[in-house]
Amino acid sequence: MFATILFFAFAAVLLGSALGVILSRNPVHSAMLLVLCFFNSAVIWLLLNAEFLGIVLVLVYVGAVMVLFLFVVMMLDINVEELRKGIAGYWPVALAVAGFVVFAILNVIVVRHLGGVALRTAPALPAGYSNTHVLGVALFTRYAYPAQIAAVILLVASVAAIVLTLRRRPGLKPQDVAEQVRVRAKDRVRIVRMNAEKRQ
Repeated sequence: MFATILFFAFAAVLLGSALGVILSRNPVHSAMLLVLCFFNSAVIWLLLNAEFLGIVLVLVYVGAVMVLFLFVVMMLDINVEELRKGIAGYWPVALAVAGFVVFAILNVIVVRHLGGVALRTAPALPAGYSNTHVLGVALFTRYAYPAQIAAVILLVASVAAIVLTLRRRPGLKPQDVAEQVRVRAKDRVRIVRMNAEKRQ
């Protein structure tokens, strides 16, 4: 009973933060609300005895992807007003996609389960079951190649984000590391020898 209450509480916070992500006018605020979504999703995974997925959700998405996203958002010069004007014309497409998603969810819940919506409890897990062990075996045997491809894609995304932040902008004073390494003391410091003078 207590687990059910926790599930609905975190689910409500998750829905509220998800709405905040798409309704917020500031991209940084949207990113922070998305972090809150990930935390609530991780807690729900933990309530479902999927501890590995919950921990990975926090470590990978909150600890890496969202930090990279915030880095890009805060480093790029994004004109929010022009971006909002460009997106305004795509509201019909967005509503169509949202309607299709709602229809698909209702189809899965109602049509496939004849008799209407029914709450079903998950089957009890056997003693000694480890979600981490099962996923680890599947990841490094059955899905080894897709995991490697996903790692390469994430690496390419990281490099692209760094390249975007290093673009040429007016007023920017970039550092030339090679020139700084070649600096010698005699080229920068001049020692002047002069006779000592007595104070009058």
